[in-house]
Amino acid sequence: MERGVTTMELMEVVLSKENLNRAYKKVKSNKGASGVDKLSTEELGNYIRENREFIIDSLRNRKYIPKPVRRVYIPKSNGKKRPLGIPTALDRTIQQAIAQPISDIYEEVFSDYSYGFRPNRSCHGAIKQALDYLNSGYEWVIDIDIEQFFDKVNHDKLIQILREQVNDSSVLNLIQKYLKAGVMEKGIIKATKTGVPQGGPLSVVLSNIYLDKLDKALEERGLRFVRYADDVLIFTRSEKAANRVMTSISSWIERKLFLKVNATKSKVVRPMRSKYLGFTFLKNGGEWKVKPTSEKKAKLYKVMREYLKRGKATSRSLAVTIKRVNQIVMGWINYFRIGMIKMFMEKFGQWLRHKIRVIIMKQWKNSKTIYRNLSYINRKYKNNFDDESIYKVANSRLGWYKRSGMDVVNYILNPTLLETKIKDRAGLLNPLNYYLRKVGI
Repeated sequence: MERGVTTMELMEVVLSKENLNRAYKKVKSNKGASGVDKLSTEELGNYIRENREFIIDSLRNRKYIPKPVRRVYIPKSNGKKRPLGIPTALDRTIQQAIAQPISDIYEEVFSDYSYGFRPNRSCHGAIKQALDYLNSGYEWVIDIDIEQFFDKVNHDKLIQILREQVNDSSVLNLIQKYLKAGVMEKGIIKATKTGVPQGGPLSVVLSNIYLDKLDKALEERGLRFVRYADDVLIFTRSEKAANRVMTSISSWIERKLFLKVNATKSKVVRPMRSKYLGFTFLKNGGEWKVKPTSEKKAKLYKVMREYLKRGKATSRSLAVTIKRVNQIVMGWINYFRIGMIKMFMEKFGQWLRHKIRVIIMKQWKNSKTIYRNLSYINRKYKNNFDDESIYKVANSRLGWYKRSGMDVVNYILNPTLLETKIKDRAGLLNPLNYYLRKVGI
């Protein structure tokens, strides 16, 4: 969309058949939970077909009333819970239809140093930009934490900012309705006087629009910064400059955006003590690089331990277990591959293979089956273990974990065998090899 399309015609762009169809397809592909009306994304198509003209007329005539969002909580890595607001499937579609043309308008306005929820931009871009600053000598980091940003956005200020680019009063009126739609929790509707509830397509666009004012203020001051949603890092050459910037920018945020900077979480630190988007910084060979934080590594182990609990895992088919394990590990590596994770992947891979061997051995259950299966694999792949060694493993009184770590089991159920696709069962992913392929080593 051209930037000039910001007049009264914007609502017609929102309601155009092409834009609404695109929004519907996006919402349907994302699936997601139902809102307060319990209408699923699978049922959404029929509902829209039956009520299309009524919905469009009510939107055009400013009579449409969004339903409250359904409040849910998702766990955060620090043990706390993040509140999400789930709009109805219809409201998600309408929000997406608004977000699409507004995003097009603002793409020409947004800062080059804003990376969150924008086309062709990602966390990786934000991290690479941060590394560019560090390797250019800006080695003091100002980590600004905006307290409860999504819950505290000032509605009047947001509409004021929107008016600078979006002059269609019908669209602004509809956005205001969504901001004030309320939240339903345990059957009780609560008014929303501030904030943009996380969970709807509009929230990320509106948050970027709101914080674009911060981006512009930082640019005007000639500061090096990177922002992903409400996660902001600023880089300076000295501690003195960093402290000065921290004070002035914190004051600016509170005065101009009516947001509170969390004084206990915001800090001036050296890069290795900074955490950003799951990464932390380290110097290697005279160059700044990144690696996953200890918390992110620990979380991978925790997720795997939970999924591979023997009671649950042995009752599933090995094919199902390996498929899901591969998905989890690939997702983790795809995100953290820009960091230094080679040694961690090697160690994690050894641990993972041991867990899978435990499951295989326990699924074989009794000594006779263990002996028969190990003997068969031993002969087939010419591992050259004698019958007595295999018999000792099969009849050992050691626990499953220790027995699965014995040399006979390690060599017979070796990495190559575990990684081999057998019939309908995928091979177990080798984390180190997958990582090395991803980074082209």
